[in-house]
Amino acid sequence: MPKILIATDKPFAKIAVEGIKKVIENAGFELALLEKYTDRQQLLDAVNDANAIIILSDIIDNEVISAAKNLKIVVRAGAGYDNIDLQAATAAGVCVMNTPGQNSNAVAELVFGLLVYGARNLFNGSSGTELKDKRLGIHAYGNVGRNVARIAKGFGMTVFAYDAFTDSQKIESDGVKSCKSAEELYAASDIVSLHIPATAETKNSIDYQLLSKMPKNGILVNTARKEVINEPELVKIMEERPDFKYLTDIMPSNNAEMSEKFANRYFSTPKKMGAQTAEANINAGIAAAQQITDFFQNGCEKFRVN
Repeated sequence: MPKILIATDKPFAKIAVEGIKKVIENAGFELALLEKYTDRQQLLDAVNDANAIIILSDIIDNEVISAAKNLKIVVRAGAGYDNIDLQAATAAGVCVMNTPGQNSNAVAELVFGLLVYGARNLFNGSSGTELKDKRLGIHAYGNVGRNVARIAKGFGMTVFAYDAFTDSQKIESDGVKSCKSAEELYAASDIVSLHIPATAETKNSIDYQLLSKMPKNGILVNTARKEVINEPELVKIMEERPDFKYLTDIMPSNNAEMSEKFANRYFSTPKKMGAQTAEANINAGIAAAQQITDFFQNGCEKFRVN
């Protein structure tokens, strides 16, 4: 009987755990729960006899994988998986999956929560601007990007998108204007919403050269990953352009500097908030459980990322 461990220092909602438990136990598997752990050794001890692990933003590195002698699969309940050492997992014969699409609407809605707040000057009492008739650029047109486009149309925005891996005809079929390059996207957009993953190619790619192409009163919204931003060059563009705003749910390393220098043009949530809704929590957790049972019962690796 496979043993499935939920290991979360920031726990799933109670209803999500109940849903995961139902899926796991209906499959005849054993469920173990490690929540709110405060010491790494607790995680290392818990994975010792686990055959599968469900995580959120928890770090699964070589040390954890080495401690989990019977581990076959790790599922990140969410889209991003840069908190997992894929090379170590592959070397150990461990399948790694994510749950794409389950958090997409939650992240997309957050984009517009940040945007309304930023466009209204952080609700400081001064006159802001409206989103209607603004040009919104979506950098990466995946599950989240498509939801952002859907919501943007409700605001009456003109929507552009660039994605190196999505066919332009697919983008255009959604009523979105496809750009041929990131440079074209940024030049065409009053607002850019980032949805790119943190990879060797994308880390620090959002730099001065790219941001300087945005028109006056440009707004950059980042609900993707902190690492894609070239933080010193973001500071440079904001110093040179008092019209530029940056809104994010991933606090940058230079948060104190940003807050001090750009108090009315910069906002970051204290913690990453993109998937922090009851619905996303439940959807991603249950999807992770279903993928694990399908893996053990049918050998399905549909969402494998390594």
